[in-house]
Amino acid sequence: MAAAMSAVLFPPPPYSMPFSRHLRSVSSDGLFPCQIVWSSVVPPVPLLRSVPFSRSLKVHAGQMGTSMKSFEESQECLTALIKQVPELQFKAAKKLRELTDDLAREEKVDEATAAMTQLHPLEKIKHGFARFKNEDFLKRPHHYEKLKSGQSPKLMVIACSDSRVCPTHILGLQPGEAFIVRNVANLIPPWNERGFPGTSAAVEYAVLHLKVEHILVIGHSLCGGIRALMSMPQDGKKTSDFIEDWIQIGKPASAHVKDNYGFCSFDEQCRHCEKESVNVSLKNLLAFPWVKELVSQNKLALHGGYYDFLDGSFQHWPSSVKVESEVIF
Repeated sequence: MAAAMSAVLFPPPPYSMPFSRHLRSVSSDGLFPCQIVWSSVVPPVPLLRSVPFSRSLKVHAGQMGTSMKSFEESQECLTALIKQVPELQFKAAKKLRELTDDLAREEKVDEATAAMTQLHPLEKIKHGFARFKNEDFLKRPHHYEKLKSGQSPKLMVIACSDSRVCPTHILGLQPGEAFIVRNVANLIPPWNERGFPGTSAAVEYAVLHLKVEHILVIGHSLCGGIRALMSMPQDGKKTSDFIEDWIQIGKPASAHVKDNYGFCSFDEQCRHCEKESVNVSLKNLLAFPWVKELVSQNKLALHGGYYDFLDGSFQHWPSSVKVESEVIF
């Protein structure tokens, strides 16, 4: 049974972590994250907030970002603070050791990442699988043992084939948690469209055999398929063997955007179409008789999503709500 959404407020993490405000709505079964609101506002550092500063320091919590413009200035400020409050030297030493360790770890990760990017694709696959096996598969035998008996994901994800928007990566999905289909521009063909059975067959299998409770269709920024859709010639002239036949599924979205946002630049129109095409796919989903039946029985919920990798944001909206009512997290 698709559960109703409810809000859960998570307290902010301790000051030793990057400060953020978590507001997360999840289904009552805890399966589908609906809303997370992130805030980049950094609270005053407790250490500095509790110390009376002299004019010679010229630093307070609200100005740290603009006052400390160099490593040398940061050193001078810390030295001046310790001279003023000697008892802080042990706490400062501990913080510096932690910072040094963090930087060293980051450097190792950066070096490893840089080395991996230089590898031949097949070598990268080899090293990538070895890392997965050693750091994940062998360390979680109970998890992978359970997968031997079959899969029972509660979520189906339909996403774009674009290499920049891997849903398992950006949503933190683990093996067995989601049944995933990827195609050009994350489109779902109409029920009566028999020329593209691949995606439709996947939907049928997920809904009727796996009994998923949620289907999430994810659009994304700078989608090449949507840009091609918005650029299709009006005379119907084809320039590809398969692409135009496929992306024409999204024509209702491009028509909607041109009618309502024709005054915008082409890039802005494409951005609107990236979201509106998700709504078209959701509407097409509801034309599948068994999807419509399960949705009407509250046994299946449809969701739209939009991942913007330009600013690292994700938007979600239930299928019954227009994209203008989106929730950002």
